[in-house]
Amino acid sequence: MRTKIWTMEEGLSGAVEALRQKETVAFPTETVYGLGADATSEEAVSKIFKAKGRPADNPLIVHIGERSQLSAIASSWSETAEKCMDAFWPGPLTVIVPSNHEAAPNVTSNLDTIGVRMPDHPVALELLSKAGVPIAAPSANSSGKPSPTTAGHVYEDLNGKITGIVDGGPTGVGVESTVVDCTSEVPVILRPGGITKEDLERVFGEVQVDPALEGAGDRPKSPGMKYRHYAPDVPLWLVEGDDGRFVTALKYYKEEEKKIGVIASRELARKLDHEPLVECGSREDMGEVAGGLYSALRSFSDTEIDLILCETFKEAGMGTAVMNRLRKAADHTVV
Repeated sequence: MRTKIWTMEEGLSGAVEALRQKETVAFPTETVYGLGADATSEEAVSKIFKAKGRPADNPLIVHIGERSQLSAIASSWSETAEKCMDAFWPGPLTVIVPSNHEAAPNVTSNLDTIGVRMPDHPVALELLSKAGVPIAAPSANSSGKPSPTTAGHVYEDLNGKITGIVDGGPTGVGVESTVVDCTSEVPVILRPGGITKEDLERVFGEVQVDPALEGAGDRPKSPGMKYRHYAPDVPLWLVEGDDGRFVTALKYYKEEEKKIGVIASRELARKLDHEPLVECGSREDMGEVAGGLYSALRSFSDTEIDLILCETFKEAGMGTAVMNRLRKAADHTVV
């Protein structure tokens, strides 16, 4: 099977028809490209897991095009969920609410809750509206690899494994949605993402972070909690400390005659005389770093280098999501 690529000039009719035929279609959101299938069909959803090589106990997020579609898959939702939706939908926020079990069991990994979001992307919203069913859609990449922020990234990972890709250009936010458990009065962050803890605190005051983010149990409540993710093709080592520490580490490993690739902020890159080097944005704008992160992780192949060294960032605001992804991708941290 050769994967079809639909351009915006061709419209969405082919992608909509594929979804209605229980096939898999990748499409852009404001965060990353998602791999979609009819969330009410166990057969369709199983094709997502097969294409990605995704563990079966890793639940999927369901995407909807309008709030009225929520009742098709949720039995109820709390005032906490309502506040999240009012403040951040459409946008990069997933709410965990009680499931009515209309979604296929392989969407929720047989949990009694379900993750739902409404993406803030015109192509995604049009596709979801025309499909007429809720769409389960994890990131459109091989499981464990960096998430895709362009149609080319999707094609690189999944050509021949999925029916088609809607090419809507590069995505914006660059890291996945924030996942918030809304089944209690105080919202609990299960995965940091495009909406920060500080954003949520401006709405709720008190916000909790699930301690399982640093070491999940056997049954993840949200994507990204249990398994290694986002890993590039070669070992990734994070370098803790200031710029001087990074310069010293780079010099040390180069003297060991390793072929080193570097991922660095614009500020650090100016202090390094090294190639190959990929800038991922300014450390003064962590939204820019988030937007360039996955492309940077995909920039090096195992034919070019032995090791990637990457700087670390302050874990506040979007830096929390960036470091969450880097720590899940890394093989080692140099401290």
